[in-house]
Amino acid sequence: MLLLDPELPEERGNEIIQRVRDAVEASGGTWDGHSPWGRRRLAYEIDHKAEAVYHLLLFTSSPETLAEITRVLKITDGVVRHLAVKRVKGGHTTAPAQIPVAAAATAGVADDSDGGAE
Repeated sequence: MLLLDPELPEERGNEIIQRVRDAVEASGGTWDGHSPWGRRRLAYEIDHKAEAVYHLLLFTSSPETLAEITRVLKITDGVVRHLAVKRVKGGHTTAPAQIPVAAAATAGVADDSDGGAE
C-alpha cells in the first residue's frame, strides 16, 4: 500500500510507481498489478494533510528487493506512508467503500441505549 501526497502532480506519482515496478522486475520478481484507490481521507493528519492518494501495488519479490524498495520510498519526496504486507490467498484487492464525512463523525459515538449508569 502506497499513500502519496495529494498535492503531488500525477506524473510524479506515476514515476514513483514505475520506479517500484522497475525495481521488482529488475530483481526477477513479478508485477501482479496496480490498483489506484484514489484520494481518501486519512484517519489522522500526517504532515498537516487530511487526505492522501492511495495506491495498492501487487507484486512478488525477494526480501532483499522489498528492503531496497522500502529504503527508497522512505527517502522519496511525495510519499506520505507505505506498508508492505503478505497477501492472503483469496484476499480483497478492491478499495473499501468510502464513508461520508457525516457518517464517519457519528460512527465513533457510543450508543448508550440501555440506560445504565457507568
